[in-house]
Amino acid sequence: MTGTVLALAGGVGGAKLVLGLSRVLGAGELVVVGNTGDDFSHLGLAISPDLDTLLYTLAGLADPSRGWGRENETWKFMEALEQLGGPTWFRLGDADLALHVERTRQLAAGEKLSAVTDRLRKQLGVATRILPMTDNPVRTRLRTSHGWLDFQDYFVRLRCEPVVQELNYVGAEAARPLPEVLDLLADEKLRAVVTCPSNPFLSIEPILAIPGMRTAIANCRAPVVAVSPVIAGQAVKGPTTKMMRELGLAASASAVACRYADLLDAFVVDEADAAMAAPEGVRLVTARTLMTCLADRRRLAQIVLAAADAEADR
Repeated sequence: MTGTVLALAGGVGGAKLVLGLSRVLGAGELVVVGNTGDDFSHLGLAISPDLDTLLYTLAGLADPSRGWGRENETWKFMEALEQLGGPTWFRLGDADLALHVERTRQLAAGEKLSAVTDRLRKQLGVATRILPMTDNPVRTRLRTSHGWLDFQDYFVRLRCEPVVQELNYVGAEAARPLPEVLDLLADEKLRAVVTCPSNPFLSIEPILAIPGMRTAIANCRAPVVAVSPVIAGQAVKGPTTKMMRELGLAASASAVACRYADLLDAFVVDEADAAMAAPEGVRLVTARTLMTCLADRRRLAQIVLAAADAEADR
């Protein structure tokens, strides 16, 4: 089956599946909507961590061991900054700095984030379109045992240690989805919407919080398929299950499915969760969802697309 696939993605976990999708779909058939709730200003630079992870992953530049930043990075800038007494809790590699400087320069010249992102991906040789969830500023904040925290303070500086009590996507109510995204969701040729295995609270729900986004996905004619970021009660990476427990939710793939249930046609879970009960009206698909190599990413992408095509044929 042909047609455009629209993927919603956050950082590392989402980027893995996005890479797999990019390898099994034809040219121009994949469009990615990236989370920008993690974006922040640091050292005077406009930093978009999730968009950067998508860019580096699709460009073949991502560091496979850290899961973020560029491979073969050097750290002379950070060493010099530390010598001067500057803040070094958020690590910026020497080559990585170029992307942040160039993004900041273009935004200061009046360009929109979507236009800057599109220009950067072309310069890096990325064929897949990457769209920010909005051109408006939206910032994820968390009410925690340490009080209200900006996302990067919670995630990087404090290493997810504070107990999370509440989340707020500041600016979301005034934000607008990109017209290109709404047009894709309304297109009868849309093949599928894929929610990648990213943290629901930190990566996917900021996207869904943009007014009109959730409704447009729910009303699109294409099948909507999500992949669980939780395997047998454990997150593959990051604080997903820790946050779920702190928010009074079961740390399970089933709880993730329930958060997306109004949107979903199919939910892909790991074989370890094959016995879970799916929300009413949602078809459960089991697979080996842990992606440790490119072959895993391709295989899971093919399973996700097959699930979507099966729903379209029903």
